[in-house]
Amino acid sequence: MPALNALQSLTIPDLWQQRAVKALREGRDVVVHAPTGSGKTLIFELFHPSLKGQAVFTVPTRALANDKLAEWRKRGWEVGIATGDLSEALDSPILVATLETQRIRLLSGRGPRLLVIDEYQMIADPVRGIHYEQAIAMAPPETQLLLLSGSVANPQDIVAWLKRIGRHAELVSHSERPVPLEEIELQNLPDSAPSSLRGWWPRAIANALRADLGPILLFAPRRQAAEALALQLAAALPPCAPLSLSPTQHQLAGAQLSRLLKARVAFHHSGLSYTQRASLVEPLAKAGQLRVVVATMGLAAGINFSMRSVAVSGTTYKAGPFERTVSPPELLQMYGRAGRRGLDDTGYALLTPQPPRLGDAHPLPLKRSSKLDWPSLIALMHQASLRGSNPFEAAADLNRRLFSTLHIPLGCEHSLHSGPMPCGLLVDDERARFLRRGLLQIWGSSRQWEPKPAAPTTVPLGETLVFCPPKNTENPSPEQGSWRSAESLGSFMQRFGKGSFCHLEGPHKRLGRELLLGSRHEGALRYAPALLQSLQLPPNPPPALETVLAALPQVTGGGQPESLAPRAHQLFVRLSYAQSPQQAWRDASGGAVLQPPERRIPPPVCASCPQRSWCESAPIQNSPAHAWRTLALIEPDGTPTRRGILFSFFQHGEGLAIAAALEDPSYPLDELVFDIANLRGGPRFAEEDARDLGRLALACQRAFRNADFEGYLRFGLPHDYGAGASEAIRSIVELGRGKQQLLGETLRMGDLERALLEWRSLLRHITHCPDHPWERWRLFQAEAKRRLLLEEARARPHGPATP
Repeated sequence: MPALNALQSLTIPDLWQQRAVKALREGRDVVVHAPTGSGKTLIFELFHPSLKGQAVFTVPTRALANDKLAEWRKRGWEVGIATGDLSEALDSPILVATLETQRIRLLSGRGPRLLVIDEYQMIADPVRGIHYEQAIAMAPPETQLLLLSGSVANPQDIVAWLKRIGRHAELVSHSERPVPLEEIELQNLPDSAPSSLRGWWPRAIANALRADLGPILLFAPRRQAAEALALQLAAALPPCAPLSLSPTQHQLAGAQLSRLLKARVAFHHSGLSYTQRASLVEPLAKAGQLRVVVATMGLAAGINFSMRSVAVSGTTYKAGPFERTVSPPELLQMYGRAGRRGLDDTGYALLTPQPPRLGDAHPLPLKRSSKLDWPSLIALMHQASLRGSNPFEAAADLNRRLFSTLHIPLGCEHSLHSGPMPCGLLVDDERARFLRRGLLQIWGSSRQWEPKPAAPTTVPLGETLVFCPPKNTENPSPEQGSWRSAESLGSFMQRFGKGSFCHLEGPHKRLGRELLLGSRHEGALRYAPALLQSLQLPPNPPPALETVLAALPQVTGGGQPESLAPRAHQLFVRLSYAQSPQQAWRDASGGAVLQPPERRIPPPVCASCPQRSWCESAPIQNSPAHAWRTLALIEPDGTPTRRGILFSFFQHGEGLAIAAALEDPSYPLDELVFDIANLRGGPRFAEEDARDLGRLALACQRAFRNADFEGYLRFGLPHDYGAGASEAIRSIVELGRGKQQLLGETLRMGDLERALLEWRSLLRHITHCPDHPWERWRLFQAEAKRRLLLEEARARPHGPATP
C-alpha cells in the first residue's frame, strides 16, 4: 500500500477526522455528521490500513461506486466492486458496493470487518430506506459500522439506536463547510447582458458569468427542461473560446451535445448514456472546462462534481410518473455542490425571486418510513423454520431492532405473547377475523340450523322454497316461520311476467300468469294486435297457434304455455314459470331454499378459548403478517411457502412476479428470462395506453388479482413494471436491432442502457440466488445463467461464444 502511505504522509487530517479514526481503532462504531465535501471519506482512507479484514464501502448509486473504484485503483489499491450489474474481485480488501448487494450476506449472519454506509440519510428514502435500515440492524457484532452523512438533523438519534441494539457507537460532528457558501440574488446583479438576449434564465446566467460567478450548475425539474435551458444558454451566452473535442468525444457526444460542449455548456440527466455522463460531461465539469451544466433534480444524488455556483430553477421535479416536491435535504445536497475545494474561496447559491431559497435547504430529522422489508423478514423466517425455531419470533426480533420511535407491528405480537390457541392461528388479524367471521349457518327446510353451502346451485323455480316469517310478530325467530313453495306465493311471483295471476293445475297451489291470445270471429282466432306486435309476427296471413305459443317465452320473461283457457269468445293462455332457473342453496335435506335466514356463530374451537374476549375487541388491521397470508407467502404457523421463499430471494415485488410465472407450467422459461426485464422497466416503457402488458403481467394478475401493497404490488403488478422493456431488449439482443432505431420522444439512449443494465443485473441476481428444491426454479436459474454467459460473451471483443 505505498500509495496509501504516501497519501497519509501528505494529508494532515482535521481534529474531527482524527477523533473519528481514533474511535474506529478502539473498536467503536462511528456516525459522522459533516457537510458535503468536508472530507468524510478521508476517515475511511486513514483507518483502513489498520483494519484486519475486508472493508465494504457502500454508496447510493452505481455511478458513485464506479467513481470510487476508479479513484482508488488509480492509487494502486486492491479494490473490487459489487453493484448488481458489476460483480468483480469480491474478496478484495476493499469492496465498493451498493448496499443492496450485501443483503444476502448480512441475512446469513456474515458481514465484513468494516461496513461503511455513505449517505446514510437514505434510511428515510421511501423506496430504498428499508434496505438501509435493515442492513444496519442485521450487521453482526463483529462488523464495525462507519455511517457518513451531512443531511441529517438528528444524528444523535442514530447513535442512540445503535446503542439500543447493543452496539458501541460514537457521534463525530463537524459543521464548518470547507468552502463557505454565500447567497447571491440574481436579480440584484448588474444587468450587463446585451438587449438582444431574451429569456430570464439566459440573461441571469449571462450576468452571473460576467460577475465571475461561474462555472454554474443549474438544476432543472425534468429532462426536457434541462435540454431546453442548455440549448437556450448555448445560443444566448456571449461567445467564448470554443471547447475543442477529439473525434472520439464527438462520436460519443452526438451532434446535439457536441454543439453545446463547443459553447462550454452541457446538460446532465438520466437520458444520457452512462459513458456520456461519466466519460464526457463529468470529467469536463471537474476540469473546469464548462461554463454551465444544466442537470435534472432527480439525478442530483448521483452528481459527484462541484462548481463555483449553484442555482435551482423550481420546487418540484419529475420522479418516474409522479411530480415530487424537492425536500430540504435534497436542496442541501444541490446547494452543497457550490464551491470547489482548493479552487474557490467561496461557493455561491444563486437565488431567484421565487422559491427555493437557501434557507429552505437544511437537514431534517431522520425518520424511517412506515414500511418493512418483507423479503428480508421472510428470509429470516425461513432460516428459523429450518432450525426448528418459531418463524414469527425471528421476524419480531429483527423488527424490534429497527430504527423507529414508533413500533411498527408485524401482526403476530399478541399471538407470540399469548402462545398457541385452539384455532392454531398465529397471525393476530387472522385470529380475530376467524372468530368474528365465525361459521355461517342457514335455517334449512328441515327446520334446523346447518352450515351454509360453499356456493349456490341453479335449480328450476318449481323446486324452490321461500321462507315466510310470522306476521305481526316483533323480532320473530326462524322457528316461528314456515317454508312454502316459491310458486305458491304471489308476493314472490310478482317478479315474473305481466298480466293477471292465475292458478295452475296440480296437487299443490301454483301461481302463473294469464295472457290474452285473441278472440274468436266466425270460427277463426283473431290474435290480439298488441301480442303480434310484441312477437314481431305479421297479422296476415295469421300465424299458426303453435308458432305463437312457441314464441311466447321470449316476450313473457320465460313463461312457458301450460294450458289454454277459453272464456266466452276470448282465448287465454296460462303461463308457468316453474322451469325458470334460480340460484338456490341446497340444504342438508336436499331442499332448494331461496334467501334463507342466516346467522353467524363462533367457531366451536373458540367457545372455551381464553383469548376469545381479545379476538372480539381487537382492532382489525391489515398487518404485514396478514398480507403475507393473503399473498400465500407463509403458512398459518409462519413457515414460508414455496412462493414466499422465492419472494425472499428478491427485493420489492420482483420475487412475487417471478414466483407467479414459475407457478404456470406452460410459461416457457426462455421467454420468461426476457420478460423479467419488464420488472424494472419503469414508466419510460410503461405507456399509459398500452393494452398488452405481456404474459408476465397476466401471470401476476392471475395470482394476485388487483392487489395493492405499497412497495410491492400496484394493481397486481410490481411497482416498477414497465411493459415494453422486454420487447426492446429482445429486439436488441436477439434481432440485432440498433438502439438508435428504438429511441423516441420519451425513450432515450440512457433509458435503453439502463433497461439492459437492470436486465443483466436481474440475470446475475437470479444466477447467484440460493438453491431451492423446485425443478422449475432450478431450470430457470440455469436458463438465466446461460443467457448471462451469452451476454458477457457478446460484450467481449471476439463476440458471442457457444455456451
